[in-house]
Amino acid sequence: MEVKEIISYFFNNESNIVEVVFRTISDSDEEIRTDNIDYRIIEEYGFDLITESFNFFEDEFEDDVVAGEEKIELDEEELIIFLNEYYTINPKFLPKSQSY
Repeated sequence: MEVKEIISYFFNNESNIVEVVFRTISDSDEEIRTDNIDYRIIEEYGFDLITESFNFFEDEFEDDVVAGEEKIELDEEELIIFLNEYYTINPKFLPKSQSY
């Protein structure tokens, strides 16, 4: 099992949960996997995925703002590395693929 790509992710700052949608190398283009991972687990594995956002035009662009909260950007390459390590150590936690 190896994560091939991140389709999307969302970090909920209030609950400290990362929802990630991804594909493994064994998944077809019509399959996805979705998981919710507590960010504390990510930190326990030694990862800090939150990237610094340097948006000088914050007031002009509202795409990253949802209900008054700024979207927190994660380092996708590091997220893939974490997921590969996490599911290698915990293969039973790997979500089943879903067709869409």
